Amino acid sequence: MRKTSFTRWPCSIARTVDLLGDAWTPLVVRDAFYGARRFDEFQSGLGIARNTLADRLRRLVDEGLMRKQLYQTEPHRYEYLLTDMGRDFFGVLAVMSQWGDRWLAGEEGPPVTYHHNSCGHDTQPTLVCAVCRESLDADNTSMRMGPGYPKKLRQRPDVQRRFTAAGQVQQHEAELQP
Repeated sequence: MRKTSFTRWPCSIARTVDLLGDAWTPLVVRDAFYGARRFDEFQSGLGIARNTLADRLRRLVDEGLMRKQLYQTEPHRYEYLLTDMGRDFFGVLAVMSQWGDRWLAGEEGPPVTYHHNSCGHDTQPTLVCAVCRESLDADNTSMRMGPGYPKKLRQRPDVQRRFTAAGQVQQHEAELQP
């Protein structure tokens, strides 16, 4: 069991990793997008141990990504449904899938294709700027302290170096590109 908690770190990536906790959790959420709702559907689809699945579903409910809805009273049985917070996790899974398609898919191609129902086309997830709609990537994006970065950490030399160094490395790598 992991002892380190990232919940108080000033980093949304660390906090998300803390919430997910392990490899099973995003796969449970993925299967919810595939339509799994009931415990046995998750269990058979993933091949996950029942106690592990029960723990992951409990955590997803406790953290607000899923909610339980009673569908049978004798015995009590529940469906697990994505909340707005859980549905918003779609983008995380889609970008992970896109990265895996590029770097880990075999010669036969991506194992899953995304189909945009609104326009009727198969597509690939793309990360874009919310303002100008241009693609975001490591060459044209830098990280800066946001308004939620703890004031007591802002002036620390190591924090200042982290944000200065990140911008300089990205700018230098972009300059080296042909």
